[in-house]
Amino acid sequence: MSQAAIILAAGKGTRMKSDLPKVLHPICSAPMVSYVMDSCRKVGCDQIIMVIGHQADVVREVFAEDSSDVVWVEQTEQLGTGHAVMVCQEHIEKLVGPVLVLGGDGPLVRPETLDELISVHVEKSAACSLATSILPDPAKYGRIVRDENGGLVGIVEYLDATEEQRKINEVNVSIYCFDAQALAKALPRLANDNAKGEYYLTDILGILAEDGGTLAAVASVPPVDTISINTLDELAEVDCIMAKRLGRDGCCCSEGGDCNG
Repeated sequence: MSQAAIILAAGKGTRMKSDLPKVLHPICSAPMVSYVMDSCRKVGCDQIIMVIGHQADVVREVFAEDSSDVVWVEQTEQLGTGHAVMVCQEHIEKLVGPVLVLGGDGPLVRPETLDELISVHVEKSAACSLATSILPDPAKYGRIVRDENGGLVGIVEYLDATEEQRKINEVNVSIYCFDAQALAKALPRLANDNAKGEYYLTDILGILAEDGGTLAAVASVPPVDTISINTLDELAEVDCIMAKRLGRDGCCCSEGGDCNG
């Protein structure tokens, strides 16, 4: 079965205090997004749809020699995660089978996590499956709501959650697997009638459920892997974790740092 991945890599990353596109900031001397690409390839993705925006030409140039399986799609306006996938509509319509959607700023994602997600997705013939994480302190992540049988009901964002829902420790970490054709049919119905006027990918779940699609969630993401890089401090933390994971010298853990890669 052929598989594809959509990697969201259009952001500027203003909190990185650099003009370099966020996904090109280095982790252990390699662009952070390259680790996401490698994990997708290791689970059999033979096409990577890379959504780029800020300094798109620079991103293309960096991967000029490593892009035979990459389709470049430009998102000229950043109008939310749903919009980033919407600009891939013509490519998604040509796909059959599972398509992963994940961020280019989460380099700690492991192939094992994606493999388990795809397996559950195929086993349940799901329209959408989520890789989730159980966190001791779920902070302001969106909470995973399940029914009495453990089935996925949906995602409740922190600001919209009740006090009881905020006690849920299972969270959405924005790693998805969709049935490509179900996603293609749902995307044109995604709306932006919210306070930010943005298109949220999480809203797709409700559309798929209305269409009778099965939703699934598997708690397969180790807590340490949930870090998405938005600041220089997070960049340094992930660099440390990755160095330890790769068995390289220079990890801050040897100096008393707190990383558990």
